[in-house]
Amino acid sequence: MKHLVETALLTHGLRSVTNRELESSWHCPEATLAWVDRGELKLGSIREYLPFRERAEELVRIDCDHLEEALQKGVSGALTASGTMAVCQRLKLPMAITCGMGGIGDLRGEELCPDLPALMNIPVALISTSPKDMLDIPATLQWLRQHGVHTAGEPCTGYLFCGESNPSELPLSAVESETAVRRLTADGGLLILNPIPERERVQDSSILADAIKAGKQAEAEGRYYHPAANGEIDRRTGGYSSRIQLESLQRNILLAQSITD
Repeated sequence: MKHLVETALLTHGLRSVTNRELESSWHCPEATLAWVDRGELKLGSIREYLPFRERAEELVRIDCDHLEEALQKGVSGALTASGTMAVCQRLKLPMAITCGMGGIGDLRGEELCPDLPALMNIPVALISTSPKDMLDIPATLQWLRQHGVHTAGEPCTGYLFCGESNPSELPLSAVESETAVRRLTADGGLLILNPIPERERVQDSSILADAIKAGKQAEAEGRYYHPAANGEIDRRTGGYSSRIQLESLQRNILLAQSITD
């Protein structure tokens, strides 16, 4: 085992994907997922994770800043990208895997998402599709560069939607081995970007505006922003956005396997 997969997206983000559909669509049987159940850190396969997912409405989202508290207080929750990185650090694993990551934006409590300081401070590489579309992607990538975090992979032009191009510092060929990954994470952090092809993304940009409104409404009601926004995109696309996120997450897993195997 060389990497762990975050579970926040799988637990709260894929609104229209049932457990049965998730299991049948999962083509990465060797992937190890990470979550916290009643204060106990759990690692397992997709099949071992699915009963936990059935309790999604009662589960919180756990980032790196709240991992220790969750373990000590018996909390149950899905791990975000930064939370998964923190677990990788505990287990001395070189890489964590997410899909849409956090960044810089106007989300309450997430003006600077914990994913960014985690990339700077935790010596674990993160493979991500892209920062989420409702964030300031150029500012997010600039913050990482200014704080010594290396970025590698394809140019970042958005997550589920198409935006402006933000080139990476390093080509994917620069991180083709575990040795290179460990060297770069020890030298300031490493984000590897593996975007969804633009032709596969959602083309109607008005959906993003409505998703932001849905996220803000949830935020005002004391609920999580990202699941609400993701749920609105899922609804407006008839589940298409959830399916391409699930596929992108698995592409990121396969990329991690190709680097570390």
